[in-house]
Amino acid sequence: MVAIHPNILEKNGKKEFAILPYDEFIKIKKELEDYEDLKLLREAKRKEANAPTLSLDKAKNILLKNHTSERTRIRR
Repeated sequence: MVAIHPNILEKNGKKEFAILPYDEFIKIKKELEDYEDLKLLREAKRKEANAPTLSLDKAKNILLKNHTSERTRIRR
């Protein structure tokens, strides 16, 4: 959690604005960006929960096979 030290400005006796030191603002901005990224990641994982998968070895073999056949085709 980011510690904040706001200065509160009032207008007509009501709190109107919070002013933060710039370094605290940057920390909060970074935290919010990280949180947005986390929400997007969780949503993507939820959507893809039942998607078919490949093992890393299987994916490597497919890529290697495609790469090898492409190199052979180019040489001809």
